[in-house]
Amino acid sequence: MTSPEDQSPAPQPPAPEPRDRIYRSPAGMAGGVLLLGLVGWLGIDAIVAGDGRTPWLALATLILLVPLIVAFTLRPAVFAGQDRLRVRNPLRVVVLPWGQVASLRAGYSNEVVAASGKKYQLWSIPVSLRARKKAARREARAASERAAERQGRGGRGSDGLGFGGLGGFGGGASARGRSEGGVPDGPVRAESDKIMLELRELWEAREKAESAQGEVTVRWAWEIVGPAVAGAVVLGILLAVG
Repeated sequence: MTSPEDQSPAPQPPAPEPRDRIYRSPAGMAGGVLLLGLVGWLGIDAIVAGDGRTPWLALATLILLVPLIVAFTLRPAVFAGQDRLRVRNPLRVVVLPWGQVASLRAGYSNEVVAASGKKYQLWSIPVSLRARKKAARREARAASERAAERQGRGGRGSDGLGFGGLGGFGGGASARGRSEGGVPDGPVRAESDKIMLELRELWEAREKAESAQGEVTVRWAWEIVGPAVAGAVVLGILLAVG
């Protein structure tokens, strides 16, 4: 018999790796579904009810348009993992280890800059100038409310009551109520700028990790390019033959 001291503890299973954060454009996906529905309805109707060359023209047009609609609306996504950033754009897939990322820029478009100097646009994180202006207005309003709250707190008497000693009816209590009702403590940002901030934080935390080193790889999306080119060739031949 073995003593309890001789019994080795059972090996613990390895901790599961964190899942990648996935960023897509909800507006782009919704627009893609609507476009696919419209093009599919018109194309299938032309194939079924058309005569002469119309069904063949409609079929070639569908082969050309469907991959392109999918590429520019449903396909774009950004996958942010612990070791690398994978950018799935309409016609290419770019994989950048965090150690190869030089910067993440948010201007008129969001893009990642590799250490080599090459820039890759993040199609699935579009910039909305309207959303930025709206966030700036909200930030200005929140800043003024935070300033009013601080002023109200400083204007209370030593007894902790509001002006006139009315407690809940004083200016300080009113400002406090607005703060508790949702005045943000930090800066207000547009959704795309929040995502870029998250990516920068992950990059800064992981860029020195040994597992986050490697080479940048770029792959063409032949599953999109192939059908689109085939549809364009067939459509061109049909139109040329007349």
